[in-house]
Amino acid sequence: MKTLAALVFPGFQTLDLYGPLEMLGDHDVGAVDIKIVGETLDPVPSYHGTRTAVDRTLADGDDYDLILIPGGDAAPLDPRNEAINDWIIAASENAEYVMAVCTGTVLLATTGLLDGRRATTNKKDYAATIHHGPNVEWVPQARWVKDGKFFTSSGVSAGMDMSLAVMANLFGQDAAEFIAVGTEYEWHKDPNWDPFAKMAGLV
Repeated sequence: MKTLAALVFPGFQTLDLYGPLEMLGDHDVGAVDIKIVGETLDPVPSYHGTRTAVDRTLADGDDYDLILIPGGDAAPLDPRNEAINDWIIAASENAEYVMAVCTGTVLLATTGLLDGRRATTNKKDYAATIHHGPNVEWVPQARWVKDGKFFTSSGVSAGMDMSLAVMANLFGQDAAEFIAVGTEYEWHKDPNWDPFAKMAGLV
């Protein structure tokens, strides 16, 4: 049984969270126990206003096998949320894999954990946000990037492609293919597939 902590904050992007959880939580492939983690136990509103129940708070611990950090325009980048950053640092030390989607990668970068590592983020917001991680080796054209235990993805739907890559690492390529077919999802397996970088003028 793998344990997964999915961090939420007010204004998180809905698909950043639930797209990956659809892929990561497929119990026909491997048992992943998902917990939604927030600062308090109060339901957390997404960017779209839907509220997500919280299973555990930051204070309830940081010992999880997998970490998922969604993005959103409301991600606490400036000013930083030190409680969230401290939890990310501690939880990442314990985790087998740490995943970040969209501007969730930038949030992860503000902790310093991506310093000297390759990472990517949402191409629409790329130029406006990567200064928050000045020591990160930002990759302007990538669907997702793996560097050690850290998986980071481009915008919103890219988190699902990244999550399937993580499931392939955990349970094998056939398992990830099984999930993609079961969800009728066209999985972009090539991490370098990224037409949106060109659209954003990054390449």
